[in-house]
Amino acid sequence: MFSSFNTSVLLTGFTLSLSLIMAIGAQNMHVLRQGLRREHVAAVVAVCALLDIALMGLGVSGLAASLGHYPRVLDALGLMGALVLAVYGAQALHRAVRPGTLQASASGAPVPVGRMVAQTLSLSLLNPHVYLDTVVLVGAVGAQQPLGTQGAFLLGAGGGSVLWFVALGFGARMLTPLFAKPLAWRLLDLLVAGMMWSIAAGLLVRSLHL
Repeated sequence: MFSSFNTSVLLTGFTLSLSLIMAIGAQNMHVLRQGLRREHVAAVVAVCALLDIALMGLGVSGLAASLGHYPRVLDALGLMGALVLAVYGAQALHRAVRPGTLQASASGAPVPVGRMVAQTLSLSLLNPHVYLDTVVLVGAVGAQQPLGTQGAFLLGAGGGSVLWFVALGFGARMLTPLFAKPLAWRLLDLLVAGMMWSIAAGLLVRSLHL
């Protein structure tokens, strides 16, 4: 299954991964914010990228077919994800209305790296779209590749994920001058809150089949 290398298959995995992951969402906004704050960026980027690779590997290895038989599992994940995103949205709104927390660098009492890793994991794992994209969709496309080339496909898909999160997390520093003003942080946190609540509402509707 993972016995041969194929450049075309690698590029297929790479472009598919980028096309899915570049969509603006709660996870990307979280990485962007930490990049702007320069707070635990490497840890956040590593968690997001490694989690993507692990889930893609599960999908390519056949878990996608298994998840398709348990729609209630995805519904439960959707409800939990909606709750988590609603809470994080409220926290972002709280930051937006408190000017003292709107700083472009991590100052005062920074969030411990363990708590930041846990928050990153929850934002990722409790979002059913992560499973639909990485496990189901990537897994389905990977399964369609020529026999023995799934390893190349997974390498390309994982490479796309690593490239995106590294660029987003560490490239955000170039925007630091813009976010030196509290107003910019206020607007960013308002945007984060709105997006998280919007995604949470969508998850709630789909999970409850309203």
